[in-house]
Amino acid sequence: MTKRIWLCADDYGISPSVDAAIRDLVVRGRINATSVIVLAPSLHRMEANALSALNKVERHVAIGLHVTLTAPYRPLSEGLKPTRDGGFLPLAALLMRASLRSLDAKAFAAEVATQIGTFKNLFDRAPDFIDGHQHVHLFPQIRDAVLEVAKRDAPNAWVRQCGRPSALAYHPGDRKGLLLDILSRSFRQRAAALGVRTNPAFAGTYTFNDAADFAATFPRFLEPLPDGGVVMCHPGFVDDELQRLDPLTTLREQEYAFLVDEAFPALLARHGVALA
Repeated sequence: MTKRIWLCADDYGISPSVDAAIRDLVVRGRINATSVIVLAPSLHRMEANALSALNKVERHVAIGLHVTLTAPYRPLSEGLKPTRDGGFLPLAALLMRASLRSLDAKAFAAEVATQIGTFKNLFDRAPDFIDGHQHVHLFPQIRDAVLEVAKRDAPNAWVRQCGRPSALAYHPGDRKGLLLDILSRSFRQRAAALGVRTNPAFAGTYTFNDAADFAATFPRFLEPLPDGGVVMCHPGFVDDELQRLDPLTTLREQEYAFLVDEAFPALLARHGVALA
């Protein structure tokens, strides 16, 4: 039987060139979901309209909110603390504070609500799903804020958990994937208690360095993934705005080249996979 999955391009809005690459892949039928950084400086109504237009006749792409709470971005709401030079904390500092449970949970809930509200203003509807830039939505304290606000403000959205499908999905050296497995256990429990839907499994982590071979890595994401699972990807073209905001640059072009290649649909078919 064919498994139907979500192949989600993260970071829509981060730069015009990334946005153009993601829309191109949607038109080609190579991805079927993307999550949006609503506080990215270059995300304007025109970029949102261009993405929404792809669903005008029939639905081609699920559009979600990429909750963003780390530097170099700045909060949309007032009163969020701690911050650094008016912006969010770096990832490691935020994880440490969250693990120590020293964050102002109410302030983070207000920021998540503001980001959902901004998404609604840009797209004239609630997000189809919610996930997190750098997976911050899984962190202690933050996960409760995200899940409770999602249940209230986007009740029909599912929220991404990032646990892999089984031990078969383990790959030596994928320490990030192991950390996400651990964080996702409590995330799933809390989501179930609140009645918030989550995806059954997740894949897409690998060593994000210039020596990585995305084409060689991608097939291992598919084999153990169940129906309804999510594969994360980061396709795009590099421009000045991307280089200013994010360290993941040239690998985005490698991912785009793999997904746009004519061999990609055949790869999905060989693994019994289709896009949802």
